[in-house]
Amino acid sequence: MTDKAISPLRQRMIEDMTIRKFAPKTQHDYLQRVKNFAAYLGRSPDTANFEDLRRYQLHLAASGTGVPTLNQTISTLRFFFKVTLGRPDIVERTAFVHEPSKLPVVLSPEEVGACSMRHHRSNTRRR
Repeated sequence: MTDKAISPLRQRMIEDMTIRKFAPKTQHDYLQRVKNFAAYLGRSPDTANFEDLRRYQLHLAASGTGVPTLNQTISTLRFFFKVTLGRPDIVERTAFVHEPSKLPVVLSPEEVGACSMRHHRSNTRRR
């Protein structure tokens, strides 16, 4: 460990994640996301309210942040406010972003025939 001082709030969050057996990488990612939120706010994240959180989500969405990162950030901030701060009211109305599922590729009968002919030809050459 380093000699760098850790704030009581950061220490509390680390302890909360340790109790719940979060993997080291997850802990690192959660701490980084809370740090990014604090940088956006320009103050300690424990002073944030719902509108601050909502503005941060809008900021992330507007800056092109992908759906997985948006959802990971929401999960992180939910944990931070509910568990570490004991303030579930701040995040009770936050919602995850749902990404439309992609449809599977469906081949036409002609494409299926062409694929099976290529497959058949490549197998007959190997003999």
